Amino acid sequence: MLAPLQTGAARFSSYLLSRARKVLGSHLFSPCGVPEFCSISTRKLAAHGFGASMAAMVSFPPQRYHYFLVLDFEATCDKPQIQPQEIIEFPILKLNGRTMEIESTFHMYVQPVIHPQLTPFCTELTGIIQAMVDGQPSLQQVLERVDEWMAKEGLLDPNVKSIFVTCGDWDLKVMLPGQCQYLGLPVADYFKQWINLKKAYSFAMGCWPKNGLLDMNKGLSLQHIGRPHSGIDDCKNIANIMKTLAYRGFIFKQTSKPF
Repeated sequence: MLAPLQTGAARFSSYLLSRARKVLGSHLFSPCGVPEFCSISTRKLAAHGFGASMAAMVSFPPQRYHYFLVLDFEATCDKPQIQPQEIIEFPILKLNGRTMEIESTFHMYVQPVIHPQLTPFCTELTGIIQAMVDGQPSLQQVLERVDEWMAKEGLLDPNVKSIFVTCGDWDLKVMLPGQCQYLGLPVADYFKQWINLKKAYSFAMGCWPKNGLLDMNKGLSLQHIGRPHSGIDDCKNIANIMKTLAYRGFIFKQTSKPF
């Protein structure tokens, strides 16, 4: 009896997929020409009597990486700009490449040493007050803790493919290597390749987000999370944008050039 049952199940699944295609019709693709696997499709399926199991079958294609490490620094700043800038907030979100859900968070504030006193401009922009950085670990100590976190999360396993994701190239092309050079610190190899979300978004949507996260959220009809220029909140917005693009069928690729 097992073979007929399996054949019947296969026919039923084929029937469901056929109906789903008819229901979704032109909504299966967005104006950018990428699959529109998002809420509008799910609502159309539900309206035609498909349950959650059917909606789950309409998922996004597999990504090239097991994990995406979303990173967004905040640094000392002023007008005119102070030199050298120093990282004062160091957040990373570990995003599962299969589900696009956040699995783990690394978040620390960093004590600046060259310009230890934050400027009023910096506090107004980032929301970081002096008490949040006073007595915190140095960048060297934070980098050591990042490495410990990466090991604990299994991200240093050569069989696990992961890559950092930033909103722009500044964080890992300019800020981190520049400060490490100034302090005489090595830069770990895993910081030397990344995905610039602005480039990924422009590939997917066909337009460049001049205002960064604000434009990307607007273009995808997403609500902005938290306050702009908060490192941890910016990471959450990046993760949300990535998840939305993934559900539309976008495959993320490295955008940085090899060091």
